[in-house]
Amino acid sequence: MKTLERLMHGHGFLWLTFFVAVLAAWGALFVMQVQVAAPADWSNPGMAAFLQLCTGLAAETGYASAMLMWSLMALAMMAPTAFPAFRTYSDLTRTNAASALSLAVLVAGYMTVWLGFSALAALLQIRLSALELLWPLGRSASPALSGALLVLAGLYQFSSLKAACLSACQSPMAFFIGHWRPGTAGALRLGLRLGAVCLGCCWALMLLAFVGGTMNLTFMGLAMVLMTLEKLPQIGSKISAPLGVFLLLAGAVVIALPLLTTII
Repeated sequence: MKTLERLMHGHGFLWLTFFVAVLAAWGALFVMQVQVAAPADWSNPGMAAFLQLCTGLAAETGYASAMLMWSLMALAMMAPTAFPAFRTYSDLTRTNAASALSLAVLVAGYMTVWLGFSALAALLQIRLSALELLWPLGRSASPALSGALLVLAGLYQFSSLKAACLSACQSPMAFFIGHWRPGTAGALRLGLRLGAVCLGCCWALMLLAFVGGTMNLTFMGLAMVLMTLEKLPQIGSKISAPLGVFLLLAGAVVIALPLLTTII
């Protein structure tokens, strides 16, 4: 209970809304994955319609369904990774440097960037599906594609852009001070900038959903934990490089294994 009080200290309603939204996104992804069907005698037409919508979207390959799925993934996976930054900004509201409204606007700006990423990722998924490079549940059907995405993510772990974006994510107070703009307009700009920095840090890891499966909750949970830990300064500096090495080795194995099997 005390832990929850510390997490939600100040602007309790906003934080409650934040956590409910994240949990709702995970719940919707679960429903889409298992294709839950409402019982025939279900008495709540609104909930039954929701379940039918989600199960239908999980099975279809249209852009709208893909966009919804990626948007839910962004909310479920990326919003929690930015929670330390949101809390840092929330602390500034106690000094009258910001307000509850500006905090909400900051979070909205951050999620806007990830919604843009979701739009592009959905287009990519539709294209890969059209080329028959994805299985129905969004997992790569091509070892070459899987290996290439793993190698790309591994190489990106050692790039200067990744290092710069990760450094900003690990030092949210320095980030806010360095780019501070007052008022709600300033909060929106900060949120968009924070989202762009987070995108620069995590886009390659997010694309590994095509390797693990875009409907794979285990992958989503593991990726969220890894990206969250990577943004913690005491832990992130210790796992970023080993993660890159692991991804490079995994990519090499995925690419080489079919070739070795063919030769043997």
